Amino acid sequence: MLTKEENDLLCRVENKAPMGELMKRHWIPVCMSEEVAEPDGAPVRLRILGEELVAFRNSEGKLGVMDGHCPHRGALLYLGRNEECGLRCLYHGWKFDVEGNVTEMASEPPESNLKDKVKHNSYPVQECGGFVWAYIGPAEEMPEFQRPPFAPSDDVQVSILKISIPCNWAQIEEGQIDSAHSSSLHHSDMKPARVDGAAADDKSWYRPSTDRSPRMQIERTPYGFHYAAIRRPIKKAATHNYIRVTQYVAPFISLIPPNNLYNITSINVPMDDENTMFYFIAWGNPETCIKTDDWRKFCHAEPGVDLHEDWTPVRNLQNNFRQDREAMKGDSTTGIMGIPNQDISMWVGMGPIVDRSHDTLGASDMAIVEFRRLMVDAAREFAETGKALGVGPDVPAHTSIASYQEVLPKEVDWRTKVSHSQAAE
Repeated sequence: MLTKEENDLLCRVENKAPMGELMKRHWIPVCMSEEVAEPDGAPVRLRILGEELVAFRNSEGKLGVMDGHCPHRGALLYLGRNEECGLRCLYHGWKFDVEGNVTEMASEPPESNLKDKVKHNSYPVQECGGFVWAYIGPAEEMPEFQRPPFAPSDDVQVSILKISIPCNWAQIEEGQIDSAHSSSLHHSDMKPARVDGAAADDKSWYRPSTDRSPRMQIERTPYGFHYAAIRRPIKKAATHNYIRVTQYVAPFISLIPPNNLYNITSINVPMDDENTMFYFIAWGNPETCIKTDDWRKFCHAEPGVDLHEDWTPVRNLQNNFRQDREAMKGDSTTGIMGIPNQDISMWVGMGPIVDRSHDTLGASDMAIVEFRRLMVDAAREFAETGKALGVGPDVPAHTSIASYQEVLPKEVDWRTKVSHSQAAE
């Protein structure tokens, strides 16, 4: 349980809240590359940590991320014209390059030098792993950009789905690091089977265990923590354990244990206190990893089918997530199509910001307790010292961090396997 003060420290990201300011010390994935793929294409409206931003790709293919309102009179720049290496505000024709320089002021007389005195807020940008990343914190504290765990090289297949979710980032993150729920909520989609390890096909995921009550072991790391969910396997139960190790890379990345075909990662980017942009990623060897269109179809998160133009889901609280009660009389645990949609129904059903002062936690919630302790303490430390969790020389390269799953002899310590594990090739 958390007090109201602690819950606010964990959840609030707007108006210079400590958690939001901590997140600003990290490179943030602000949108997918596919959203700004076309030079001079439509700008993308962004809402990140309560701030309105805009992203665009100019005529030369360079990316820009800047404040979303024109510094002149506050008009929305995402409605502007993206042309001739600049974004032009529709209201009075002020034009900005990707670095925020004003290149034209159509409303000013030719002799005016006002454009030389105005500089719009723009932010450093990197493109990697199918995302546009921006640093929106203080320039003097900007860390070196490093490749994310799911894109160790450019030749890795990265398949991304995107969903805008009307609830706070922390209750989504708690779902992503919660191994216990998958055996219940996703039971019909993560089927127990006599396999040697987690496996997948185009219909379902499979696990070598029927055990719904994992034993938890946790270890803190310089970047957050990792933990093992230990279950009885179907085969060799007397001598082996089924181990699933999840990595939490603060503040918004979770590495979920892989299957035989691909790795799984999630990213939760707070739009504001009560809305989050959720990215669910399959990645790995291009020969085995599921492709983007198939991934979105598998997860029932296809734009234009399952998602509106603004990435909000068709299945929502107002239509009971299109739950099929007849299917629940058969082999469907939830009656809700798609693993992410099953999760979303739980997260959104808690309310925009869940009250953690009344929940009752059990033995399988050790990772949830660790996450709350870690991030509340991190917010407090940042407020007191300005030190941001997950940033600094002690943090290893993110590409060296990997989740893990395997049926192991009981005498093998999972920590030794994780320390030497590598992302799927």
